[in-house]
Amino acid sequence: MSLQTESTQTAGAAGTGSTASAATDAEPASTSVVLRAPRITDASRLWQIADESQVLDVNSSYAYLLWCRDFAATSVVVESEGRVVGFVTGYSRPEAPDTLFVWQVAVDADQRGRGLGVAMLDWLVSTVTAPGHPTGGAVEALETTVSPDNPASIAMFASLARRRGAEMVRSELFEPDVFPDSHAAEDLYHISPIARKSERDHS
Repeated sequence: MSLQTESTQTAGAAGTGSTASAATDAEPASTSVVLRAPRITDASRLWQIADESQVLDVNSSYAYLLWCRDFAATSVVVESEGRVVGFVTGYSRPEAPDTLFVWQVAVDADQRGRGLGVAMLDWLVSTVTAPGHPTGGAVEALETTVSPDNPASIAMFASLARRRGAEMVRSELFEPDVFPDSHAAEDLYHISPIARKSERDHS
């Protein structure tokens, strides 16, 4: 895998639904790309990618601006030839700061199959578990929700768990009747421990 990484957030860091994934790749990226934390100027591209995915719930453009400002340290974008072509948005759960919740994963349609979704997840997990990260390297688990009719996203997160020797546990979270609109159920997937053994040894 040939990946370039850029991080201004850390020191020494290498469906439908809120977290349904528009990325269907299951193997790490095999071409040169740049992975980095998002900037405010990336917000319009994040909104555009989500809108064009025809899979993700599209939030307001303002929400993506706030996300790029307030949650950049727990999110990632991927650039190909200088253009943002995918993103993962996440945050540390207020009631469980050792847990990274992955909210949305999206990759441009013409970039799918390159392993960019997997590459972004790996980069983000390695970043948030690093001792120099703003979270203090305290993140030990990842959570996400996926609709039962989205096997590609489930497979992507299962692949992440396997590569890190972690356990993935599914449980029910949001049933359709709790949504104010027409929406599929969202099952919760909990993956832990997410730091690789070598990363845990240095925590």
